[in-house]
Amino acid sequence: MLETLIVEGLMIMLIGIFFVMAFLCIMVLAMGIMSKVVAYLNKIFPEQVYVVEKPSKRASDDEAIAVALAVIKARA
Repeated sequence: MLETLIVEGLMIMLIGIFFVMAFLCIMVLAMGIMSKVVAYLNKIFPEQVYVVEKPSKRASDDEAIAVALAVIKARA
């Protein structure tokens, strides 16, 4: 009785492992196929890339030194 329950439990576990592995393999294959399809579609319909030049927020070194010296002179 106990041996049959263990065997049945092992069989159910192996069947479950098989289905999970099969699903994962199918999912990996589907993702590979989809990435190739998207790469092909990107060649046919390329997306425009807009380059936005941001102004520099950081002051130059000379300007920073001048500001620091002005602050020091103002406090003295």
